[in-house]
Amino acid sequence: ILTGQANDFVGKGLSGAELVLRPVGRAAERSGEHVLLGNVALYGATAGKLFAAGRAGERFAVRNSGATAVVEGVGDHGCEYMTGGVVVILGEIGINFGAGMTGGLAWVLDRDGEIVEKTRYHDEFLEAVAFEACTAEEQAQLRALLEEHVRLTDSVLAQGMLADWESAAKEFVLFRPKPQA
Repeated sequence: ILTGQANDFVGKGLSGAELVLRPVGRAAERSGEHVLLGNVALYGATAGKLFAAGRAGERFAVRNSGATAVVEGVGDHGCEYMTGGVVVILGEIGINFGAGMTGGLAWVLDRDGEIVEKTRYHDEFLEAVAFEACTAEEQAQLRALLEEHVRLTDSVLAQGMLADWESAAKEFVLFRPKPQA
C-alpha cells in the first residue's frame, strides 16, 4: 500500500502481489483528475492486482497477460498488446487504446460516448460492447471490482459511481478482442 504518488514502471512484471495506491490531500477528493502513477505501469504483468485511486500515465498495462487493475484514467497507448487479465478505467483514455490487444477485457467509462464515437480505441482489434449487452457475469465482475477498489483505496470517484450504479453502469463500455480469422 502506497499513500502518495508513484513513479514509472509500477508493477512491471507483476506476478501475484496486490498493489494499492491512495492519493493524499486535495488529490484524494478529486482523484480522477490527478495522475497518481507514472508511465508503463503493469508492463508485462502476469498475475496480481493493482488498485490506484488516480490516473496512470501512458502505456498502462502494455503486454498485461493476467493482472487485474482498476485506475481512474490512462494516457496514450493503454492496454497495448494485452493478452489477458482485466483492466477497469474509471475515466479518460488517450489515443491508440488496445492496439494489438488479443486477450483479456478492458472496461472503460465512456461518459459522453466520445471514446466509441471518435474511435479512440483500436477498432481493428477490439469490439466495443455496451454494458447492457454484456453478460450478467461480466456486469457483476465490473461492480465487484469497483467495490474492491473503494474498499482498498477509499476512491471518492468510485464511491459516487456505486451510489448511483444504475446510471453509472450504463456509461461503461467493455472492450474485448475481436475473433481473429
